[in-house]
Amino acid sequence: MEGQKIMPAGEKPARGKNGFRRYFVSDRRAAAGWILLGVWILLAVLVPLLSPYSYSEQNASIQNSLPSLSHWFGTDKFGRDLFARVWYGAGLSLLVGLVSAGLNGCIGVLYGAVSGYAGKTADMILMRIADVVSAIPSMLYVILITLVMGAGAGSIILGLCIAGWIDMARIVRGEILRLKGMDFARAAQMEGISPLRILVRHLLPNAVGPITVNFIFLIPQAIFTEAFLSFLGIGIAAPAASLGTIIQEARSQMMLYPYQMVFPLLVLCVMMAALNMIGTSLEQRNRRRTEV
Repeated sequence: MEGQKIMPAGEKPARGKNGFRRYFVSDRRAAAGWILLGVWILLAVLVPLLSPYSYSEQNASIQNSLPSLSHWFGTDKFGRDLFARVWYGAGLSLLVGLVSAGLNGCIGVLYGAVSGYAGKTADMILMRIADVVSAIPSMLYVILITLVMGAGAGSIILGLCIAGWIDMARIVRGEILRLKGMDFARAAQMEGISPLRILVRHLLPNAVGPITVNFIFLIPQAIFTEAFLSFLGIGIAAPAASLGTIIQEARSQMMLYPYQMVFPLLVLCVMMAALNMIGTSLEQRNRRRTEV
């Protein structure tokens, strides 16, 4: 693309000391997303550790208690503290999202990089394999793996990783195809640098923007899938609790005790909104850089 400035390997963009500060000041949506996500993660980590109540501790004497100073989110039908339970579930949902996104990201980057750089024949074979895998909806993979292996975080992560890497692979492949025809890549080839070194040191660093954006969007997709499956009753198994599990348990109490569903839904929506704000902001920022 004419006019686009490609950064040579090892060279850092001249942003100055206040680059990140300008980024947050100029993009309020990104700043709001990072703040919300930071607070959300802090609560998900600290509340299960510091709360006087366990996420699984039952107390029949305080069943379906309304929110109070003792139980900020109230209690459920088994007398379990919803504040501790919701934030424990938030941490578990976040863990599923991060692990599955990380694995899908690594697989997708490796697969897409090889496909884009290996040549036409290898590229055609690899991408046809990806097309076959993606022909089946990823949700179906997750459901089948969960039914075979049993409910649990490991089953969901494995199911998400069967086809969840394909979008990342296609994005990386497209970036590698675009970058390997540019002057800096051709110059590296003429110098006799090995293909692996060119790929790792020259091409992939210049594809970091799209890779980062796609990785950010993989996290809420995984969390939503896990929450949906847990809501259907085939996700995280008891006694563990994710946000989807808590929402599913609150469904029968929705008319009498709506707060039992409102709080986990609110926590889930805030996290999804924060990640999508961050991802959208990074995507727009990357697009503006490409057009310069």
